[in-house]
Amino acid sequence: MTSSGLSRSHPAYAGLKLQRAGAIVAVAAMIGALFAGSTVVTPLYIMYKQAFGFSQISLTLIYAAYVIGNLCALLLFGRLSDQVGRRPMAMTGMALAIISAMVFLFARGIAWLYCGRIMSGLAIGIGAGTGTAWLAELIREESKARATVIATASNFVGLGIGALGAGLLAEYAKWPLRLPFVVYLVALVAVTVVMWLAPETVARPHWSMKDISIRPRVLVPPEIRAKFVAPAVTGFGSMALVGFYAALAPTLLANQLHITNHAIAGAVFLELAIVVAGAIIATQRIASRTAMLAALALMLPSVATLVAAQLEKSLAILIIATAICAVASGLGYRGSLQVANQIAPPDRRAELVSSYLICAFIGNALPVIGVGVVSTLAGPVTASLAFAVTIAIFALVALAFDMRNQTM
Repeated sequence: MTSSGLSRSHPAYAGLKLQRAGAIVAVAAMIGALFAGSTVVTPLYIMYKQAFGFSQISLTLIYAAYVIGNLCALLLFGRLSDQVGRRPMAMTGMALAIISAMVFLFARGIAWLYCGRIMSGLAIGIGAGTGTAWLAELIREESKARATVIATASNFVGLGIGALGAGLLAEYAKWPLRLPFVVYLVALVAVTVVMWLAPETVARPHWSMKDISIRPRVLVPPEIRAKFVAPAVTGFGSMALVGFYAALAPTLLANQLHITNHAIAGAVFLELAIVVAGAIIATQRIASRTAMLAALALMLPSVATLVAAQLEKSLAILIIATAICAVASGLGYRGSLQVANQIAPPDRRAELVSSYLICAFIGNALPVIGVGVVSTLAGPVTASLAFAVTIAIFALVALAFDMRNQTM
């Protein structure tokens, strides 16, 4: 018997299985569509900079504004889908993504870009968390690890497709700052319609406003704080590498490698996203701590190769650096998140994972801002060297704490 009460030989079982598979595809498409909104703007940053006349520091701050939305969603709305249902919160995320795309579509200045990025981050924070929980419930008869893999792979595939699609449209079609968002809006509306057909998995026929809480719950229990440092720092470093490519790869290509083709900028990020997703899927059987340590070891050569690509002004070296950074990011994110889950007390897991994700989100934004500041003051190569040293220090700190915890 299955959890639906039907035997596997029952004629209706095949229909239910097909319906569930369709729902899984729909939720995965939602996650991918939401994350695509984060990188549709990636190959367009250079064009916005020229159109609106802002500095490199402003560019990195626009990118980082996205994290404000992420953190607000995580701190205030992370548990709402447990209370009001998956579909209402998923629809909220999609509605915010549509508003964000429309803000970019009609952008008339830098304030519009900040607003659009914050709305995009809020949409992703709400929708991705809801979607991951929804997948776990739809896959209830199978390994729950599969839900994490599907959600993460959808995340990075969406990031890659968003960057490449926008890059191609910006380079080879008319209205480069408008058409990518028109196409993205069409995709969002289509996915929203499909999402409406997915079955609700939270049975809450009776709820009222007094039952809903948005009080933040973020805390690392004192007894595991030393063990938490290694996965938290690994998550920070892993997402810092992704943030560097999402915010600064087009600038690096244009200014250091003298490649101004927007499609190539999108393709570089697509490479990163696809390799990250592939690394996560291909290494499912590797123990979480082993994956985390491998990522920390790879961070040193990844940033060294990235700097070498700039010094040599070589696209070939950049492609190699991107692959190494992607493997490090994929292993680091997957491994450190699972380690955080493993060390969490069962009754405090949500709080600890929220703390971990805050570290990852900050890693996605803070180093990028630092690179923008140093690049303006001392030049892009110096900024990349500073970024490389920072990542190396973080990797060594994480390794030191992990080794210390293993000997205690």
